[in-house]
Amino acid sequence: MKTLVRLILFTSIFIGLHSQANAQCKTFTKDQCKPLLSPYIYNGQLNSAILNEGDFAELMLTFYSNQEYRIVVCAADELGDVNFRLLDMDGNEIFTNKDHDMINFWDFATNSTQQLVVEVSVPESTPEDKLRNSGCVSILVGFMDSQD
Repeated sequence: MKTLVRLILFTSIFIGLHSQANAQCKTFTKDQCKPLLSPYIYNGQLNSAILNEGDFAELMLTFYSNQEYRIVVCAADELGDVNFRLLDMDGNEIFTNKDHDMINFWDFATNSTQQLVVEVSVPESTPEDKLRNSGCVSILVGFMDSQD
């Protein structure tokens, strides 16, 4: 019986901490990341996660023809410079922020509807770095209709 109570208590604490982290990530995204989309229109999809140093994540997104887009990859300061790449479905690199001073957004236009993959990687800390904790990383998409 004690084991069952402990299991239920542990599960409740874990779920509570996870919910609190997600709520903090949503607040971070709303306050720190969403303004970076301006003047683009936010597409309304919240793509965020709590990541640790050395973590890697990818997200497949659909981009429609005759649109201008801005992709924002916004990370908590404690994670350092987060790398992001945009790949086509064949794995060909279209963009990497490593080639652009680790900028946290990219603007582009599409001529045809296509699916692209956004890859995000959080760097490992170096001995000179302070010990890093986990932090929120958000991927947001904004658009401008280029049809007049």
